[in-house]
Amino acid sequence: MVYEFEVIGEIKGKARPRVNTYTGQTYTPSDTKDYETLIKQYFKIKYPRYEQLTGRISVKIISYFKIPKNMTKKDKELISKGLLSPVKKPDIDNIVKIILDAMNKMAFKDDNQITKLETEKIYSDEEKVYVRIEEY
Repeated sequence: MVYEFEVIGEIKGKARPRVNTYTGQTYTPSDTKDYETLIKQYFKIKYPRYEQLTGRISVKIISYFKIPKNMTKKDKELISKGLLSPVKKPDIDNIVKIILDAMNKMAFKDDNQITKLETEKIYSDEEKVYVRIEEY
């Protein structure tokens, strides 16, 4: 089985847990929770009757970042040839982490099932994340 979907909009990475200095409790920042919820919603809209994958899993994540308006023509040409990629926040590992955490216990039972991972950051006209999850 294969799950393929896109999350349209500003890309966010997984933020570090924070500590409330008054109570001493650890909490997840609301931006992280909101983005995880958004990922889950896009998944549920595309696959309303999803079933958890139980075998080993391959995940492909492509993060499409909007081309900055102030970019030079030379850089835009490099982008069109696939020779220039976004070197900016969020870090690629934080993008992967937020997506896998959102899909945990939904698309698959546990993220320890993931044995193959492919990810990339590229420029595009529209900011979005493409996710492909498949059992192999």
